[in-house]
Amino acid sequence: MSTPSQADFAGQHITVAGLGVSGISAARALAGLGARVTVVDGGDGDKQRAAARELAAEEITVRLGDGATLPEGTDLVVTSPGWKPDSPLFAAAAAAGVDVVGDVEIAWRLRGPDAAAWLGVTGTNGKTTTVRMLASILAAEGLHTAAVGNIGTPIIDVVLGQGQDGAQPYDVLAVELSSYQLHWAPSLRAHSAVVLNLAPDHLDWHGSMQAYAADKGRIYEGNTVACVYNAADKATEDLVREADVEEGCRAIGFTLGTPGPSQLGVVEGILVDRAFVENRQQQAQELAEVSDIAPGSGTPAPHNIANALAAAALARAFGVRPAAVRDGLRAFHPDAHRIQHVAERDGVTYIDDSKATNTHAAEASLAAYEHIVWIAGGLAKGATFDELVRKSAARLRGAVLIGADRALIREALARHAPDVPVVDLDRTDTGAMSEAVREAARLAEPGDTVLLAPACASMDMFVNYNKRGEAFADAVGELTARDH
Repeated sequence: MSTPSQADFAGQHITVAGLGVSGISAARALAGLGARVTVVDGGDGDKQRAAARELAAEEITVRLGDGATLPEGTDLVVTSPGWKPDSPLFAAAAAAGVDVVGDVEIAWRLRGPDAAAWLGVTGTNGKTTTVRMLASILAAEGLHTAAVGNIGTPIIDVVLGQGQDGAQPYDVLAVELSSYQLHWAPSLRAHSAVVLNLAPDHLDWHGSMQAYAADKGRIYEGNTVACVYNAADKATEDLVREADVEEGCRAIGFTLGTPGPSQLGVVEGILVDRAFVENRQQQAQELAEVSDIAPGSGTPAPHNIANALAAAALARAFGVRPAAVRDGLRAFHPDAHRIQHVAERDGVTYIDDSKATNTHAAEASLAAYEHIVWIAGGLAKGATFDELVRKSAARLRGAVLIGADRALIREALARHAPDVPVVDLDRTDTGAMSEAVREAARLAEPGDTVLLAPACASMDMFVNYNKRGEAFADAVGELTARDH
């Protein structure tokens, strides 16, 4: 039997913006609830037409290209994350008095009366790692859970699948939320949530840093147990102060140093909790050792220790035992291309952090190693590199630059690290990575780390950051093969 919130969609004319994963998921879900669905997409290529044919077979109307306007009689617009707030479609919706929401908002409205709690994670960097750490900890507690949302699993599909066909209902969901998704989710109210960090990103979409931060801060609205913030990033704490939360909800900090009351932190290589203990003024609970974070992959980078603390804070807010935090962190394995150890050759370590697609992520990556030959460059997306280079200059043994916007990094290096040798590869073909790795190996000395942390997007040379990371790993393999 459908819940009242699900039944409310029956008979409505709903326009879905975008033929991506979340758009198709939303269209099918809403059509399944009896809504009359039209999908609009500005593209009109082979991919869009193939998707349109599939949806048409399910009696879902699709309008492509110039037809991606607001259909007459639309009751609600459901947007995909990539559509900008100033899109003409949304201006037409506003003029017609039609609400615009996102797939996360729809999923929230579709929850049943016994729905799983949501533990929300957002931030400029580290979201996916933290959500997966959190899901691993929750599973170690014996809870039925899933990592969902911006991580790639459409949350509508998970919500509608709750308990259907004999499936075990979820106890709690670890939900990754982007700033785009939060912008379009006005009624979302998480059990507990964290903003991991804030740095300029997606400003072309949001219009300003203030608007970007405000959208991130929406994740705290209506929290019932804990708003988790980064004690090293005051902007995240400010968002907690501004949030309208339920009575009794607590502000919980995490820090790489010794924690104060109502914080989680690190003491002599031990992750400790001074927030969810009976006497937090005088007591601390050991949770895990730093070495439990992705064991077998070497000493974890500082930002991954921070991610683990954030995940532990959310899990503890949900009542998870200390032993499950330890066991969950031990069971967690990072995704590829995130501080991934590729090889060690002649005393030089090769690390793939192709996922470091902005300056904030690259800064965290560079801070993890003492002596670095840095491979960087790609599409800058409007970023500047002076602060990144200034903070990292003392660690740089050399730099190898690739990609369309490498000149911006070269100029920052000239200003703030003039003594660092720089190899500027004037090519943007995919084969440039092999040359970059050879040049980095030439600059490196035993004990150094050759680090791919591009601080840029990949699309000038590669399909995505995964392909860029694979090219790096292949190039390192070629180096080793030539020596045998």
